[in-house]
Amino acid sequence: MKNEAALFVGAVEALRVAGCVFAEEEARLLIAAAGSERELDGLVARRAAGEPLEPLLGWVEFCGRRIAIDPGVFVPRRRTELLAERTVAEAERVRAERASRLRPGTDGRTTGAAGVVVLELCCGAGAVAAVVEAAGGFEVVAADVDPAAVANARTNLADAASVFEGDLYDALPERLRGRLDVIAANAPYVPTQAIATMPPEARDHEKRVALDGGTDGLDVQRRVIAEAPRWLTASGTLLIESSERQAPSTAALMTASGFDAEIVRDEERDATVVIGRIR
Repeated sequence: MKNEAALFVGAVEALRVAGCVFAEEEARLLIAAAGSERELDGLVARRAAGEPLEPLLGWVEFCGRRIAIDPGVFVPRRRTELLAERTVAEAERVRAERASRLRPGTDGRTTGAAGVVVLELCCGAGAVAAVVEAAGGFEVVAADVDPAAVANARTNLADAASVFEGDLYDALPERLRGRLDVIAANAPYVPTQAIATMPPEARDHEKRVALDGGTDGLDVQRRVIAEAPRWLTASGTLLIESSERQAPSTAALMTASGFDAEIVRDEERDATVVIGRIR
């Protein structure tokens, strides 16, 4: 490619004209991603036309990790890092409690504890599952209805066979019924009528199935919550990302399904997670 400084100036100018707020930063990332000047011109033109930055780069940064992402696949937002962090914390809590119940067997070895199983439902590219997997020591599975998202998740997880395609719990093998210790879900929760008001990057370039939560935004959450007790262990935990406004309704749904519900809020990231623990 020609002089990188000149390429940078040209890319920044094109991105600024298109209204990109972080034009300089995006220009640097696109230059690093491009293999040729022609490819760079194409990436800048697509970004200026409104395509999301992350699929153009082929990755998104999430909890300090690079998650592979393809065009059309839902891009995990920074706010979902709260869901990932709390999922790891719940899995570690279960592991610690289980370890405290270990007892010596007749051969001197400890018995009475099985591995902690964590599911990311509506996994998209598998960002939350990848963070849990990186924490180490857990059996991690993931599922999504979108074939493209499943393909991305299989790239992002060490065990591609642990990612299943299908509609919510229908995707899971029967062997997991009653064995899940933690379920994390960033189920679509945008009310149908509100999709038209979303930024074009999401509205025009992410699949509706990853966004549309029905009339009140809670249709998919209702199904996730109602079926969760059949798949969780007797002391299992369900975590669902929500909005600050919808969280009380999500918590009420959990309470009605036999969970003790807690709302966790992170103002800095504008992130809300509702945590339900089976009574």
